Amino acid sequence: MEAVLSHYSASISEFKRNPSRLIEAAGGETIAILNHNKPTAYLVPADTYAALSEVLEDIELGRLIEERLSEKSKAVKVSLDEL
Repeated sequence: MEAVLSHYSASISEFKRNPSRLIEAAGGETIAILNHNKPTAYLVPADTYAALSEVLEDIELGRLIEERLSEKSKAVKVSLDEL
């Protein structure tokens, strides 16, 4: 059985009937949408999605920094006057 990663869940039929009511009832929490008692989607509040997106961007920037740091030995040193 697949784990449901949310305190709130609803069947896809229930979601289709009244999505606004479900969102309100969840009080800003993520809602697992179930199909045949298995999670098929998660309804994530906009602020949570924005926060997750920022974290993912930070992780990607961290990877880019690490990559660039490993290439530092190949860098050519120049002064501001040379630019």
